[in-house]
Amino acid sequence: MDATRQTFLDELYAHGRAYDEKRDDRIERLRNVEPETAELLGVLVRALSATRVLEIGTSNGYSTIWLGDAAEAVGGRVTSIEIDPDRTAQAADNLSQAGVDGFVDLHTADAAEALSGYADGAFDLVFLDAERRDYAAYWPDLVRVLRDRGMLVVDNTLTHAKELVEFSELVYSAEGVTSTLVTVGAGVLLIVKSP
Repeated sequence: MDATRQTFLDELYAHGRAYDEKRDDRIERLRNVEPETAELLGVLVRALSATRVLEIGTSNGYSTIWLGDAAEAVGGRVTSIEIDPDRTAQAADNLSQAGVDGFVDLHTADAAEALSGYADGAFDLVFLDAERRDYAAYWPDLVRVLRDRGMLVVDNTLTHAKELVEFSELVYSAEGVTSTLVTVGAGVLLIVKSP
């Protein structure tokens, strides 16, 4: 990552933290991933040469910029879904300032509806960072849209483990996937689809 983009991301993260500290309602917060989680996303995209990336939960685009930077490096594209149109607009502005808007397609949509419309094996990597109560319902489509040996990356799996019990049970009991929990940031669950 070049220094200018990194500086922009550092400032965006600091702004997000300050913004969130002033909000009591969790839904109003930006809830950006931790920098080490964002960095891990960039490494995973590069390691997998993931040219087709899906992000569920854009927020203001902090993690999207990391994904877009990695997509640029491997000649790929990111599709990012956000249900809030104001957040999508905010992300579009931030992506433009960071210079990755040419590698990212932003969509304002309901994640379940969007997921159901994607083809089987449409993505190399999916990053899930949205409303945790919905993850279990997403599970069949999350696996379906991943290519063989594709990776699903799920954030907040340590800090919000109680909210993810049903989802975790689905993952750990599923055939055709391998998973591991990585103690980075808020906890990242890595799930790989078997061929």
